[in-house]
Amino acid sequence: MDGNGYIVDLGTVDYAKALDLQHQFWSKRVEGEVPDLLLILEHPHVITLGRRGERSHLLISPDVLEAMKIPLFHTERGGDVTYHGPGQLVVYPIFNLKDYGYRLIQYVSQLEEVILSVLMDFGIEGKRDSSNRGVWAGGDKIASIGVAIKRWGSFHGIALNYATDLKYFELINPCGLKGIRITSIEKIIGEKVPRDRLVERIIFHFKEIFKRNWLEKGLKEIDK
Repeated sequence: MDGNGYIVDLGTVDYAKALDLQHQFWSKRVEGEVPDLLLILEHPHVITLGRRGERSHLLISPDVLEAMKIPLFHTERGGDVTYHGPGQLVVYPIFNLKDYGYRLIQYVSQLEEVILSVLMDFGIEGKRDSSNRGVWAGGDKIASIGVAIKRWGSFHGIALNYATDLKYFELINPCGLKGIRITSIEKIIGEKVPRDRLVERIIFHFKEIFKRNWLEKGLKEIDK
């Protein structure tokens, strides 16, 4: 596909700031002021509720959350409740899906394909579950997908556990599902995963699946 796209590695960003950036860039994307953007980042500890999110799937009280200094956000993404934190790579594609001819289900499948390909690079066979979107490995969930689409513009995206402290998932019923287990790349392969290596593989497979002339940029270069 013709046209540029920008890849921006933001490092670690508070959820509120990242959400604001997504809204700003979504608006600019649908107005044609910026090309497709791929925001790569990690969040400090945070729990988010999607459009179908129920407070009953939060297994601790708001007071305990506050004591743990873990904020809770209600967001417009699809899905239920999830946790984000250090050691989890989050990718927010701000795409004009009309350029790809995609409907929502196909777009989510393509995001799953990126994750499946990345996992294969680390020797992990991931699987889809058509009733619970995201990616699973050995029966445990390793990546979540929750997206929002407005005026053909996408935001929110994927969260892949690579070095996550998995005990934080015990605070919720992940994705609103009871009794599921969460895993990470490091837990499966038993060795450290350098963040830069994971980012490199994520970028490689996004480029393979979403064809553009992708350029790596700094936030200040596009946030003008």
